[in-house]
Amino acid sequence: MLSIVIPAYNEEMSISYTVVRCKQLLLEIGDENSEVIVVDDGSSDNTYKIAVDQGAVSIRHPHNIGYGRSLKDGIAIAKNDVIVITDADGTYPLDRIPDLLKDYSLGFNMVVGARTGKNYHESFFKKVNRKILKGLVEFTAGRKIADINSGLRIFSRTEIMPYFKSLCDTFSFTTSMTLAYMMTGKFVKYMPIDYHKRVGKTKVRLFRDSLRTLQFIVEAILYYNPLKIFILFSGSLVVLSVIFFLFSAFIHLNSAFYLGVGSVLLSIIMFGFGLIAVQLKQILSNSDTNFERRK
Repeated sequence: MLSIVIPAYNEEMSISYTVVRCKQLLLEIGDENSEVIVVDDGSSDNTYKIAVDQGAVSIRHPHNIGYGRSLKDGIAIAKNDVIVITDADGTYPLDRIPDLLKDYSLGFNMVVGARTGKNYHESFFKKVNRKILKGLVEFTAGRKIADINSGLRIFSRTEIMPYFKSLCDTFSFTTSMTLAYMMTGKFVKYMPIDYHKRVGKTKVRLFRDSLRTLQFIVEAILYYNPLKIFILFSGSLVVLSVIFFLFSAFIHLNSAFYLGVGSVLLSIIMFGFGLIAVQLKQILSNSDTNFERRK
């Protein structure tokens, strides 16, 4: 039994096909208790009406509030524990869902379709932007990640809901979910998939959404592993001190030497702040655990 959750915003040109194809897949799987859920995020077109007409379980936001919030609301009303999320724009190969389900049944906490093909990068700027964000997420998670924000993935409703408060309500939901799972020891599997050309116009705003993603990467580090960001700052100060010492040695500039000494001292202080942050996180985590036990 599974629930397919589809967030949609002004997708009247593709929502009918997406819902119909998902329902066909569920029939092929042979599970009558599965469902297709469409969350219309305040569309100004006929997305909601079409979804209802095609027999999807449909809910509607009064206005556009975000991709992540739509997924959260869809997951919250799902009647099944196995959740599949996909987009409404025709970009993801829905016929690969059974393959993802097969891997999920092997015991993974999440299986993700890793996008490939000419339609994935779309433009040079998007390609560069994705590489930068991918590098930051991999640094944060401490492992290689095939696709940090793919919108086709399978996971458990029971497992994800405790993370809701720390997951992004907007475009970065999948990135924040990836980090949450990896930084708490969950098993994540990536499966290469073909990425199709989307129907209609993209809703992604490259600069704005990239800044939001960067914000949630920093928040994830502070929330799950605060020492990491303090080590980064401390290491940067050490590098800066070396540069100052080199200036002092080669051009005999006393002020550069003192700046180098100051940078070393600041790096030690910064590392100390990181250790304090780790201790505070452990105290708060223990407090939350004790509170849950008393409940």
